[in-house]
Amino acid sequence: MLEAFKNDDDRGQVGIGTLIVFIAMVLVAAIAAGVLINTAGFLQSGAEETGQQSSDQVTNRLQVVSAVGEDIDGANVDTARITVKKAPGANNIDLSTTTLQFVHSSGSTDVTFNTYDDTADPEPTSAEDFNVVDVQDEDDSIGNSGVVLNDRADRAQIILNTNAITGGFSEGDTATIQLNTQSGGNTELRLVVPETLSGTSAVNL
Repeated sequence: MLEAFKNDDDRGQVGIGTLIVFIAMVLVAAIAAGVLINTAGFLQSGAEETGQQSSDQVTNRLQVVSAVGEDIDGANVDTARITVKKAPGANNIDLSTTTLQFVHSSGSTDVTFNTYDDTADPEPTSAEDFNVVDVQDEDDSIGNSGVVLNDRADRAQIILNTNAITGGFSEGDTATIQLNTQSGGNTELRLVVPETLSGTSAVNL
């Protein structure tokens, strides 16, 4: 009888130990589950943000309508007028935060927004600046208060001093321009000066 009581006591101690281990395992599993849920939420948030940024880079970009060379001085094109609009599906594009990289045989120049200029001679004086004029804008989003393309019908011209940038944008010269919006949308434009400029006041580039 005494031996039987001892065996019952032993079994009770084993049962309590098992219960403690089980509770500990439940607690560890709950903590691990909480960590996994938090990590999954963080990864989902990061993935959504990355996806939105990638989408903006694809859609929020400029589309070039035309490029014209003016102020022809002998064999050089002194001014380039690049007409742009929003690309299909793009949100509002602020030209004041848009940057241009002008690559020519003379080197590479980063060009940034200077001012809105609707005067008779809107050409910037610096090689590192571009000016903007409006071509079509029904709600005055392009003007002295801002230079924002907020409608598919909006058209604006980016004015570059190509003579200052290249030291002479001459007959037969070529250049590549990368237009980068604030969202990272990129548009590439290739300018080609005709082989002869004799007798012309403006040319398509």
